[in-house]
Amino acid sequence: MEERYMNMHRRQPDYRDKPPRRRTGTKQPPPSRKPAKHKRSGAASVAMGFYKALVVVSALIVAVYIGFSLMVKAPEQKPFPQPSQNGGQNAMNPGIGSGNTGTAKPDDPMALNRRDGVYTILLAATDKDGTRTDTMMVMCYDTVKQTVGVVSIPRDTLIDRGSGHHPKLVYGKGGVEQRVEDISQMLGIPIDGYVKVNIKGFITLVDYLGGIDFYVPCNMNYDDPYQNLSIHYKEGQRKLSGQQAMEVARFRKNNDGSGYSDVGRTETQQKLLVALAKKVLAWDNLTKINGFVEIFNKNVSTDLTLDNMMYFAGQAINLDPSSAVETATLPGRGDGVFRGYTWCFELDPEGTLEMVNRLINPYDRDLTLKDMNLTKATSYTQG
Repeated sequence: MEERYMNMHRRQPDYRDKPPRRRTGTKQPPPSRKPAKHKRSGAASVAMGFYKALVVVSALIVAVYIGFSLMVKAPEQKPFPQPSQNGGQNAMNPGIGSGNTGTAKPDDPMALNRRDGVYTILLAATDKDGTRTDTMMVMCYDTVKQTVGVVSIPRDTLIDRGSGHHPKLVYGKGGVEQRVEDISQMLGIPIDGYVKVNIKGFITLVDYLGGIDFYVPCNMNYDDPYQNLSIHYKEGQRKLSGQQAMEVARFRKNNDGSGYSDVGRTETQQKLLVALAKKVLAWDNLTKINGFVEIFNKNVSTDLTLDNMMYFAGQAINLDPSSAVETATLPGRGDGVFRGYTWCFELDPEGTLEMVNRLINPYDRDLTLKDMNLTKATSYTQG
């Protein structure tokens, strides 16, 4: 088309303006014709400029992508947890200690080796004061198989930190970093990082997403003026605001004693988190990334680096929360007594072992009870 356009506008020489040639015996060659230079139209110039700009932008995108791929590396997997130093009654099996120090033989069938691309993260939420990790979940993300296992740990889980220390997991000095160490020792698995969010951040995120659709599992009627809680909901499907979602997540029992225990509450919290994850990963919320970042910066603390988070975000694009995420709560009984402390949650050894191996074990072999450091209650309040 452009060639035809050029031919239409090429000026033809006018021989009438030339003087007549003299006739001689020698035939003179015709005068040479130099093609006239053409000018592109305004539209053609704009198109060519746009094309050049597109090439430059494409090259920049490729360069940025290559640079991004080189910069974002898989996070470093943490080493094996070291044997407990507190002298508790169920100290970690000394045989595993040699493996932790890296002296185990590679062909040892009992050696603990990390699976490639499998990471464990502690997800924690603080209470109203922002000090106690009221909610604790260990998430195991297999980036190869694109599966996620989440195990909730009841806040009153019994752990022997040694004489003079509180035996309930939620209490004790050290904050979330100490909870990482406690849980790692208790379950016999390394924890690669933690993400802690406060209640205000949870409320803000739910409201920013326009609320979440959720099935309230039972009738809730609870008032606690000391915690400024007033929870009143009927069982059934409803859309929850941030404040309402927080209240449903914190509910444990009604004022008349009905409802459910800590285990029931953690199951509700798991379902809330899955519903929230589906909403966050929905395509129509990708435009809200700036708001997510602002909420994250104000309400979340983590020991993951920016590179770590970019890596996990890139991997999570291929994750389907509806089918690839499985949640559970460590089983046990909540009427344990230990060193004078009552209503401690004693983990069921066999049930805990099965659940850890199925959902959050990052090793290439199944754990045994000897690999763990589970504490047994000395007595029970209910027989």
